[in-house]
Amino acid sequence: MPASGQARGAWGWHPLDSRWAQRVVDAAGVGPGELVLDVGAGLGALTAPLVRAGAQVIAVELHPGRADRLRRRFADAPVTVVRADAADLRLPARPFRVVSSPPYNVSTALLKRLLAPGSRLVSADLVLQRAVANRWSRGDVPGANRWLRHYDPSIGLRLPRKAFTPPPHVDSAVLVLRKR
Repeated sequence: MPASGQARGAWGWHPLDSRWAQRVVDAAGVGPGELVLDVGAGLGALTAPLVRAGAQVIAVELHPGRADRLRRRFADAPVTVVRADAADLRLPARPFRVVSSPPYNVSTALLKRLLAPGSRLVSADLVLQRAVANRWSRGDVPGANRWLRHYDPSIGLRLPRKAFTPPPHVDSAVLVLRKR
């Protein structure tokens, strides 16, 4: 795949800068041995600092070329690359965390899946459009009364548009969900 912004734009892909990725992982407080999903892993901007933190990572990437590059890049690391659509993702049967910058167009479907009954989600730190993160943190979404009993939502880091290449047309923030 060409590395041009045009190719990234065709997929709506806005990779996170490595310095911002490190800040997101640091703020998440991931510890050694934790199982962490990186949904929309791209080329591994978040996967790399998750590995450095000692996490067991499941890197989910739909794009075939990026999934192959992830497999090669993390061949000797505790990373399992899964080529799947974030909206159709099969969740782990054991407790897990999510630290991810998912494609904005699947954010709501991903959140619904993560918060569905039976999910073993312990916490999530998701880089989302700021407006979406704000709505979810306030509980202004359908079904919020169900999941708000189990999770505390808040807004974490606010990311400037320049934290991505190419910059998206919207502001971003980390939606933080912690199991009560």
